Amino acid sequence: MKYLLPFFLFAILTVSLFSQKVENATIKERIEKYKTDARGPYKDIRWFCSDGSFAIPREQKCPEVKGKISVQRARYKDEVVALGKSNHIYLGQILSTTPKEDFWDEANYNSRLKQYQLEKYLRAVDDGWVLRKAQYYRGAYQVEDEEAWGVDFLTWLVSKDEPLTRQFFLVRQAAKDIPHSGDNSKTLNVRAVSKTISDVYPAFMNLRVKIHGQPEYSDIAKVKEFKEQHRTKLSAKQLEQFDILIADMEEVYQPVDLHSLDRFLKDIPKESTIYQSLTDYINNYPTAGMGRLMATAENLASLRKEIIIVKSRKARLAMLDISNTLEEIFFTETSHWKPKTVKETMDKICYTGMAAVGTGFIEEWEWDVLSHTLAVPEKETITLSELTFFNEKARSLVEWGTGMVRGVYKDVVNLYGGFEPLAYGYFDDRIRGSVLLNLGMTVGELGDYLAKESKLSNQIVSVSNQRSFRGLNPGFAMGELVVVSGNEDEVDVSKDKIYIFNHPPSDIKPVAGIATVSEGNMVSHVQLLARNLGIPNAVLSSENLSDLERLSGQKVFYAVSNKGTVILKKANDMTEEERQLFEVKKRSEEKVTVPVEKIELGQKSVLNLRNVNASHSGKLCGPKAANLGQLKLTFPDQVVEGLVIPFGIFREHLNQDMPGQEGTYWVFLNSVFQKANEMKKGGQSEEMVDNYVLSQLEILREGIKKINLLPSFLSDLESGFSKVLGQPIGSVPVFLRSDTNMEDLKDFTGAGLNLTLFNVVEREKILQGIKDVWASPYTERSFKWRQRYLLNPENVFPSILVIPSVDVEYSGVLITKGITTGDGRDLTIAFSRGAGGAVDGQAAESYLLHHSQNSYLLSPAREPSYRRLPETGGTATKYATFESPILNYQNVFDIRQLAYDIYQKLYKPGSVESQGPFDVELGFKDNKLWLFQIRPFVENKSAMSSTYLESITPKIDGEKEISLKNKIQ
Repeated sequence: MKYLLPFFLFAILTVSLFSQKVENATIKERIEKYKTDARGPYKDIRWFCSDGSFAIPREQKCPEVKGKISVQRARYKDEVVALGKSNHIYLGQILSTTPKEDFWDEANYNSRLKQYQLEKYLRAVDDGWVLRKAQYYRGAYQVEDEEAWGVDFLTWLVSKDEPLTRQFFLVRQAAKDIPHSGDNSKTLNVRAVSKTISDVYPAFMNLRVKIHGQPEYSDIAKVKEFKEQHRTKLSAKQLEQFDILIADMEEVYQPVDLHSLDRFLKDIPKESTIYQSLTDYINNYPTAGMGRLMATAENLASLRKEIIIVKSRKARLAMLDISNTLEEIFFTETSHWKPKTVKETMDKICYTGMAAVGTGFIEEWEWDVLSHTLAVPEKETITLSELTFFNEKARSLVEWGTGMVRGVYKDVVNLYGGFEPLAYGYFDDRIRGSVLLNLGMTVGELGDYLAKESKLSNQIVSVSNQRSFRGLNPGFAMGELVVVSGNEDEVDVSKDKIYIFNHPPSDIKPVAGIATVSEGNMVSHVQLLARNLGIPNAVLSSENLSDLERLSGQKVFYAVSNKGTVILKKANDMTEEERQLFEVKKRSEEKVTVPVEKIELGQKSVLNLRNVNASHSGKLCGPKAANLGQLKLTFPDQVVEGLVIPFGIFREHLNQDMPGQEGTYWVFLNSVFQKANEMKKGGQSEEMVDNYVLSQLEILREGIKKINLLPSFLSDLESGFSKVLGQPIGSVPVFLRSDTNMEDLKDFTGAGLNLTLFNVVEREKILQGIKDVWASPYTERSFKWRQRYLLNPENVFPSILVIPSVDVEYSGVLITKGITTGDGRDLTIAFSRGAGGAVDGQAAESYLLHHSQNSYLLSPAREPSYRRLPETGGTATKYATFESPILNYQNVFDIRQLAYDIYQKLYKPGSVESQGPFDVELGFKDNKLWLFQIRPFVENKSAMSSTYLESITPKIDGEKEISLKNKIQ
């Protein structure tokens, strides 16, 4: 018995060590160690016996089990196994003997499968990565065992309809990467080896860029010529790499014999429609040309549709293999399709878009929405407006396709990016190795033609395909350019710099300007703040981001017009007019004052939301509660019950003595800003003053988080829960929403600056949450945004809106204005799955609801995860797929009706303090619409009306006729 206690302690310690998360810095150190280890992440070779035991090769034998075979392969190091348990990170994965369900990893958004694919990329671009030395560890795995496992796994996977319908893109990509048919795509090898050469021999960079961006058959001769010209300067290893590169390129660009598809075709039922279509394709299109590429695109689309109809698992896997082979054909031969006219260019875009659908980058329902707008008209001429509309929709195809790659893989890319920055190149590699590469190039060529016809062009220094830039929010700025290619959430931004991101962070601090590869959505908190403050904001392509990396660190001028024209140039190249903009801006930049004279701090009891209306905004509480109370009065069945903790209760608590300080919390707060004013008058720099204020606000914030809640307030709050919400505190999950007097002013939105706590249940967590929400206006981010626009940012008073949670299936934002059209008769909506949708910068499903009753899909959702609100409290993370739209027709009708009712019922004196447009947060549960917030939609009028910004967008004659026979170049 005396030995049991130490045994249990050892067991607990062992479990703890396996479950404790490993820091990224430690993982990075281990990876560097594995690179130099002859066994890499493995410790030894063993027989994995079919009865679950292990045997040492050449010393032991596995027991025979009828119908089952044993496999010889490496075992992982203990710390590698532990990393899988603690961090769900799996290095050096060997497929054979891996349970199929574990590898599919459905509960973790298929993380293990995607990690296998990502590591395969890292090995290609980094000389084996963790297997740098272990590539030569004989017996670590057997190719035939890996392929046998791959066949078994893929046939198991495609035997089920759900993965093929809900995650077609991922399943198809998996069939590319998992060995199962003796084939190996050489296109990844070409990109990887060319990158490896240019990394150590920079003179090859221009050719590498060409191979990555515009690959074609003639590149082989250029690479051979380069090798001979530089032979004397190249090492033996580099010469060997050139030989590998040339051999792979010759294999990639060799003429394709379509009868090579016969080996897959034999597994497809002869009576099936797809069998007949593929047979016709093989027999009638034996040589390259536009006709074959059109037929290739059509068959790619047909394969996707038919794969669900054909039930044989062998046939389904064969169809995936044919699909991947057809994409290789399309990718390598499409460079020969050189459109000469406007019509031919439109045809190429249409068919390449069809190929993008067939390869899974675009969902079928998305193509159904767009395809009719991409059909080439049967007439001789087209107006400039019509051609511009076509090009905008074609550009959407490219953006949605690249968004699919990011949406599906960003979880593992961000996971690995924390310890291996090379992981961020995976997005680019998947996109460049697909039909999206040529689609983007062709759309760019049409855009360049349009720019000439419209006399409209962006001016972006050192960037190819400038039409990929598209302005979102007007404004202008000058500052250092910072190109962020890694994890944007880890960047500490500065208000004086201009940032280029892959994806906008949801809680970004003030910046001078911003551009992103993925805009998130137009009505996220970040976008609304940028629009409100006149911060120039644009979207660009991933290729553009790579081009701009060479300018990172330099001072630039950046402007976006209210029609979307973008200028980005070195500050030294600014015109005199552009230089004067900043002198005028410094003299005329207006700030507003938070009105404090009307605050009524005598209200020290918790209010019923039903007793609050718009007239109380800025007096008893902030506009969230006041306007929601107005909504409750106007739409009683669509707004939950609620409680309001007014300004007066917060102010009363600040009268308590502040621990560790002389005097009360209120005295401390005022002394901070009094000292700051003295520092400014004394000539100290703005940075020094800011640093002082922020350091003191941190002390205040931590103090408020620990403040004693007054007994009278606690009693009042508990009574409110029972009487208004119908259950005692601690029994009903609630949202705690910060609601300050500095939000939703006439010229300042304050969207998303302060804390909202989701779905809190336990009494103690609610009470602590109240303190945390009171403290949130004193965070660095909140203070800096207020300081940018407000003259008295210290005069902030938080109230709190307490409302019961609604576990909505999807939620989002309605703007009662067309953001893309500027028309007040139109509506803009953005929705994501789960709670808190669209406001945090998610890649949301967005529509323009035109006043003509037409609805235009601006972007589909590409957000991989979302929040649901369980009754037990907190949030549950769920994972999304994109095979169907979020909103249905009835939802859209209800939103239109809501917008109409808002203007009819709230557009009058004594109601919400705005004549519109409005920013409304809402959600749907069981197709019932719930309202959570309404506020004015605030735009920066100076940026919208700037003479300079207007001047950089020429007037366009939309009715100008263009012949479809016009030469494109």
